Amino acid sequence: VQTCALPIFVFNGRDGEWLARVASRSKKAVRLEAIKQTRPQPPTPDLWYCFAPLKVGRQDYLIQKAVEMGAGLLQPVLTQHTQGKITTDRIRANAIEAAEQCGVLAVPEVRDAQKLDRLLSDWDKGRRLIFCDEDSATNNPLPALRSIAEKSLALLVGPEGGFSDNERKMLRSLPFVTAIPLGPRILRADTAAVAALAVIQATIGDW
Repeated sequence: VQTCALPIFVFNGRDGEWLARVASRSKKAVRLEAIKQTRPQPPTPDLWYCFAPLKVGRQDYLIQKAVEMGAGLLQPVLTQHTQGKITTDRIRANAIEAAEQCGVLAVPEVRDAQKLDRLLSDWDKGRRLIFCDEDSATNNPLPALRSIAEKSLALLVGPEGGFSDNERKMLRSLPFVTAIPLGPRILRADTAAVAALAVIQATIGDW
């Protein structure tokens, strides 16, 4: 049996990262032997990413970038203008692939889709929910973000058609919700997600 000379790093989302070697292999299976731990298991990031599903290709990109940007939980949300389809297994597979490519040991939890009103009614009021509001009166998200005192955070990004007027009104009426703009330009939903995650992590996150 030939063995691979290149180092192999493996993780399972629970026990950290390990250096391993190929102990044996066949046409149908490969057996690895763990040699030593190279990184301990980190805590799961306490940033939730809530999103309205998009078309498949753009949603795959969105999930991968959310994992890279430090999301610890992925929550699909059904809104009035949602057009994309929910495939939880595909979301989970994309999350794992992004974790593998970027060395993210804490693979985000993927939850089943919920309607927006149900998500808000069951919300933990100790977690600040930040939502991207394209109708905000200002272009600068920093003052609103800097006013947030909570350490537990969540980001909500709407669908390609945006939130409806009723949804926006409902979100703005809730005391645990903060609306932020994302500058003067109109952004696609997947671009808005990356921009919002970046500004949150840089302002009040773990950067």
